[in-house]
Amino acid sequence: MNKIYPDAKAALEGLTFDGMTVMAGGFGLCGIPENLIVALRDSGAKDITAISNNAGVDDFGLGLLLQTRQIKKMVSSYVGENATFEKQYLNGELELEFNPQGTLAERIRAGGAGIPGFYTKTGVGTLIAEGKEHKDFNGETYIMETGLVADVSLVKAWKADKEGNLIYRKTARNFNPMMATAGKTCVVEVEELVEIGELDPDNIHTAGIFVDRIIVGSHEKLIEKRTTRAA
Repeated sequence: MNKIYPDAKAALEGLTFDGMTVMAGGFGLCGIPENLIVALRDSGAKDITAISNNAGVDDFGLGLLLQTRQIKKMVSSYVGENATFEKQYLNGELELEFNPQGTLAERIRAGGAGIPGFYTKTGVGTLIAEGKEHKDFNGETYIMETGLVADVSLVKAWKADKEGNLIYRKTARNFNPMMATAGKTCVVEVEELVEIGELDPDNIHTAGIFVDRIIVGSHEKLIEKRTTRAA
């Protein structure tokens, strides 16, 4: 089975539709599948539910789909750096399901592992817990969170072989490995593609069995927020 596609548009062919649920890896602008996000925007799919830690910035990452109003709902943990995200939410134009960051990661991991729900102490006694099942274990109260799955997972990795075995680079790993397992179809963009057998099996982070389509993309090394101080 050939998993290699010539570009992002071809890799998303036949996968996008109105009302779809998409997972997009990344933390801020680190490790985001930027080429696949542009191709998703260009597909014209609308009413998307996007599961991602945040939504990039106004002019990059998922922020591009907010500009075109293709996203109906965000399932995320952080809004701060995207003014369009903030404005649409406050104006009632965008649904938002807030999650503590660790809870979001575990919901995605659970979805990929076939676990429909789990209990956590995080969020007990806060707005996060409203409407959720509460249960006591050993005198402590927990709330139930549900696993997350997506129609398509968009993943960014550093290297892949032609079977789709993936290696991520440093903090660009972030949410990508969990999302690779939690999509009905997993599409990956990488910086480098190598032959089968060239990757050290002990260094592989995501097994190729989870990966359906791969592209090699060019990537901008943007800095979300540059902080400097006087010497």
